[in-house]
Amino acid sequence: EHENVHNEPLTPRVHLEDDTHTENTRGCYGITQLVNVEISGRGGHPRNVIMLTADAFGVMPPVSKLTPEQAMYHFLSGYTAKVAGTEREMGNEPQATFSTCFGAPFLPLQPAVYATLLRDKITKHKADFWLVNTGWNGGPFGIGKRISIAHTRAIIHAILSGKLASVPARPDPIFGLHIPESCGSVPPEILVPSRTWKNLAEYETKARELAKRFEKNFETFAPTVSEEVCASGPRAS
Repeated sequence: EHENVHNEPLTPRVHLEDDTHTENTRGCYGITQLVNVEISGRGGHPRNVIMLTADAFGVMPPVSKLTPEQAMYHFLSGYTAKVAGTEREMGNEPQATFSTCFGAPFLPLQPAVYATLLRDKITKHKADFWLVNTGWNGGPFGIGKRISIAHTRAIIHAILSGKLASVPARPDPIFGLHIPESCGSVPPEILVPSRTWKNLAEYETKARELAKRFEKNFETFAPTVSEEVCASGPRAS
């Protein structure tokens, strides 16, 4: 099955590179065509929960471990960034976007309901929560480099193997995220975003700009969560 892509009417050929209809295209396989799957579609409770973001400002770490309060904060925030080439009518500058619970259009209930459910699951099942950033490093979009798929894959493997949970971590001074000091084959110098920028002052300016956007966005949720959750987010000052 495919969506939003052009196919030749007389042959089964599909042109996945064709953006005539939309910038975003999708494809899927029937589950019976894949190996190593659970046909029932059900599994046990996870030991690790990974939230994904794509920070185009180049200021968030490739991987960070979240406290339960931070997990709720970032779940409610649902931060990522839009860049040129991913959607129509995008300019050259990246745009921060916040989609509550990483799926705002699909939420039938108030966000606080889902945040409370997440908190209860964390308390009951003791899963580790991680924020994995597949965005840019060493500068914003247009200057820095995209975090490589190989490095992201190594991060995911380190998380799922349980090895990363025991690695010492340091809190980021602006975002408060706990950054592991090492992560398998991932170069340690890219784990701390500030070390990848040529100009530290420019990094701090950009990081605080994004932190302000987090703070502004979270004003909506502050009355519905604890002070501990509110305090666990980025600090612009």
